[in-house]
Amino acid sequence: MVSKKITGSRLLLAGGVSAILAACSSLHGAQRQSAPAPAASAQPAGGATSTGGLTATQAALYAAGARETASAAAPSPAPRIRSTAPMTYTVKRGDTLWGIASKFLRDPWDWPEVWYLNPRIHNPHLIYPGDVLALAYGRNGWPQIRLLHGSPLRRQSALRLEPRLRSTPLPGAIPIIRSSAIAAFLTRPTVLTAGQISRAPHVIAFRSEHQAGGSGSVTYVSSLGRNPRTRYAVIHVGHELSDPGMFGRKLGYLGTYTATALIRAPGNPATAVLRDSARETFAGDRLIMSDASTPLTMEPRAPSQPVHGKIIWIVGGSGTMDLAGQFDIVVLDCGTRAGLVPGDVLAAEHSEGTVHDTHGSSAAVFHSFGGLGKDFAPRVKLPAEHAATLLVFKTYRRLSFALVVASTNTITVGDTVRNP
Repeated sequence: MVSKKITGSRLLLAGGVSAILAACSSLHGAQRQSAPAPAASAQPAGGATSTGGLTATQAALYAAGARETASAAAPSPAPRIRSTAPMTYTVKRGDTLWGIASKFLRDPWDWPEVWYLNPRIHNPHLIYPGDVLALAYGRNGWPQIRLLHGSPLRRQSALRLEPRLRSTPLPGAIPIIRSSAIAAFLTRPTVLTAGQISRAPHVIAFRSEHQAGGSGSVTYVSSLGRNPRTRYAVIHVGHELSDPGMFGRKLGYLGTYTATALIRAPGNPATAVLRDSARETFAGDRLIMSDASTPLTMEPRAPSQPVHGKIIWIVGGSGTMDLAGQFDIVVLDCGTRAGLVPGDVLAAEHSEGTVHDTHGSSAAVFHSFGGLGKDFAPRVKLPAEHAATLLVFKTYRRLSFALVVASTNTITVGDTVRNP
């Protein structure tokens, strides 16, 4: 009797242990299946994905986990690759970052999203002639542009040059765009405030009673103040910049570089000699200390926050009816206060304005008045359409300068700018 009870107790205990072990095994298996997939490594475009010794089911689970991780980390759609994008590209002299990005991407401003920084390359943020770039795809389908291997110039840039009979300067990193297009705006003041204009020294007259001066001309300028410099940028004060609208706020004045003034003899008046003239200098032009230069190694990117602005002036124009096209420079009514930084890309939209619809249900009435009937027809505002792509290269608090890098239509003062 006792032996039967003991045997039953042992059987009950064994069954309980088996149940506990089964539950632990089930829990362990669930944890293994829900474990995050390992990080996906980039695979060359067109290559097969290696799954090692995984079964088809495990490979499918890992792929699903990679997709879920990718969708959670990058909800935005993947940058679009051009159908003609090369598998590899060797950077050449004269290339620009914008041009290279356009070879691979439909939208060049997506470059930061695909640029893969190779940790084995010293200073991978800069691209040099001779560098080889390769197109690859991650396991989640996200495109990557890798620096396959660096050029000898990248290694030589860190070497010390010894004196030789012949030497040539090492080329620097490729710029984002042609520097000649915006060179005059990078190292010289281009927007002046009313306070800067009133405090700045100005040209009084020229030697021999000349009415204008160029390179080599001797000029007399007003007092340079307590701490005079030996070099100034001579700026012609031009158009007043203001917010669009009837009662727009004054934002500053457009300045045009005319020459560099080298002070020969300080005093009141001081004597200066003009150098590097870009245009004639006239009496009344201001002497301004040059501000910090803007680097050309910036990357094209979409703005980090929503931007809504307008084009308020076209550099080189004379009024609100001027038109701008590719490689023209425009002034925007938004700057660092709106989150803009050099390298930001914006889309410009042009509207044809409003028209009179004389072909509606009352067309007969409007046509009966002849030419005057058009004035009584309903006014219809035409929608704005994409007209150009702008690259911001210099910013102020409320203003910025942008280069028209691509255009499908002409743009004018008053056109809107927004995120691409």
